Amino acid sequence: MMALKATGRSVGHDRVTQQDRRVRDLDRDEALRLLATVSMGRLVFTQRALPAVRPVTHLVEGEDIVVRLDDGSTLTSLMMDPGTPAVVAYEADVIDPETHLGWSVVVTGFAYPVADAEEGHGYAERLPSWAGQSTNSTVRIRPDIVNGFRLEAVPPEAAPSG
Repeated sequence: MMALKATGRSVGHDRVTQQDRRVRDLDRDEALRLLATVSMGRLVFTQRALPAVRPVTHLVEGEDIVVRLDDGSTLTSLMMDPGTPAVVAYEADVIDPETHLGWSVVVTGFAYPVADAEEGHGYAERLPSWAGQSTNSTVRIRPDIVNGFRLEAVPPEAAPSG
């Protein structure tokens, strides 16, 4: 096990410092492409008038994000009025715990239940349950706003000298 300095940095490990890192905004296409490279994220919705967050599995189809809900109460909270889509946010990221480099994408849009049983069954087969639950409702998120950023290392030649 690696020892930690009082700063929380690993001893004997070359680390990227905050000064060696920059944030670069992602365009919509790159953000959705990155989102498609991972299978899990966090669904943000309203439950009893308060914000709620659930980890879920997902896949990206075109610009839509299809998520599997393993918790029946989540679907109930999302679809309070079955004829009205729910406003949700969806976030996924890959951030290295040592260097803090990586990316994060947040999609805000409208969630619709996948009502067609055959289509829903197809998604259930393609979206594994992360929690081992048998509930396999699926929801399609149609993004309105797509934001993302990449945390990148600054090349040594581009870093300001001090």
